[in-house]
Amino acid sequence: MSVLIPCIIAGGAGTRLWPVSREAMPKPFMRLPDGESLLQKTFARACGLKDVGRVLTVTNRDLLFRTLDDYRPLNETGVALDFILEPFGRNTAPAIAAAALHGARMYGEDALLLVMPADHLIQDLDAFAQAVASARQLADQGWLVTFGLKPDTAQTGFGYIEKGAVLGNGGHQVARFVEKPDAATAQAYLDGGLHLWNAGMFCMRVDSIVHALQTHSPEVIAAVQNCLEHSHSKADKQELQLELDSNSFALAPDISIDYAVMERSQNVAVIPCQLGWSDIGSWQAVRELSPADSQGNQCSGETVLRNVTNCYIDSPQRLVGGIGLDDLIIIDTPDALLIADARRSQEVKLIAQQLKRQGHDAYRLHRSVTRPWGTYTVLEEGQGFKIKRITVRPEGSLSLQMHHHRSEHWIVVSGMARVTNGDEAFLLHANESTFIKPGRAHRLSNPGVIDLIMIEVQSGEYLGEDDIVRFTDIYGRAPNPANT
Repeated sequence: MSVLIPCIIAGGAGTRLWPVSREAMPKPFMRLPDGESLLQKTFARACGLKDVGRVLTVTNRDLLFRTLDDYRPLNETGVALDFILEPFGRNTAPAIAAAALHGARMYGEDALLLVMPADHLIQDLDAFAQAVASARQLADQGWLVTFGLKPDTAQTGFGYIEKGAVLGNGGHQVARFVEKPDAATAQAYLDGGLHLWNAGMFCMRVDSIVHALQTHSPEVIAAVQNCLEHSHSKADKQELQLELDSNSFALAPDISIDYAVMERSQNVAVIPCQLGWSDIGSWQAVRELSPADSQGNQCSGETVLRNVTNCYIDSPQRLVGGIGLDDLIIIDTPDALLIADARRSQEVKLIAQQLKRQGHDAYRLHRSVTRPWGTYTVLEEGQGFKIKRITVRPEGSLSLQMHHHRSEHWIVVSGMARVTNGDEAFLLHANESTFIKPGRAHRLSNPGVIDLIMIEVQSGEYLGEDDIVRFTDIYGRAPNPANT
């Protein structure tokens, strides 16, 4: 049987799960009640399949290091990792095209690509493995195989797949794909037994999907082929990173694989399955993962409640008091609070969209932000100043950089800092500090074996994160990484 390459597609902003899901920390990184992220669960599911030698992930290049942080504690067996790093999202068709072309070049045209969204939850892993085994049999015969979930309710928020002729291995030819139906149509689909929810998962030989793209969406495959010719990669024994060229990737059509190929091809099969699946598409879906108390409430964090029923409250850092509430969703983060009627949880995306139109940071960032070297948290800010707590991992290093509009005062709280400040290089220990003037090149790194924790006080007329000129950077973020 052909080699299986699980391909995790980690895109999308998850706007219906704001304020926890944000552009720079999207839905796949959300922690579920058991402490694992959706991305971690997807990675573990991929690694648990038979005959997996490598796992391929397609994600935004800015999320690479956070993705590696999620994978690292689960990858004890040392599964090799491939990454295709997008400069920005162009929907699933270009992402899958890049994965297929990469798979054909690296692992042969008969390699099987198992496309798995990073933000879905599957709880029946045995059923998943059985469905994948059936899909592999059909994919080896040249079918483009999708996975159809047997519906248990009349959902209007999902696309549907209509089953056609019976194939081997429990599969059916797809008669047609159906857009999200109205309530009456969804109920008819449920009663009729011919329709399945479209899970957005696929299994197919790379040569089959490349041929299908060439036939039905030649502009997609041509643009991605051109992009790969202008892209660069780096690799070692256990990890390969292919960074897509921004200018040529921007020419790829923004289109889903369903529209580009699946709805146009006659060579699509579906495996009906029941996987304990959820797309975790709203806070209402998240609350269903936790048991309710005797009042119908599901609470995470400290609460004091009087006459409160059927509420979902997630506030890990602050005490929440409530009186006389019913059927609300309350999500508290350090910089944003969501209060919503539980029956309207799908509308949370409207808040996120408005914040994006306004250019508000709460759409894009949390107060705590992950960087390749560690994290920073904005503790306080006001006119002309910003105070951050910075944590640098052992052997981590910020880029050699300069700011035009701000000065910085660094105070070491714990650990050891190696500092470059203009022409000087020196070590700082706990309770020691340095001052960096605007326009002066500087770098901070951690030469120790424990985390470096420090406080940074910024002062100036403009304190935006884009006031940065990088000269060299060990993570390839400088204009010319070859100089690092």
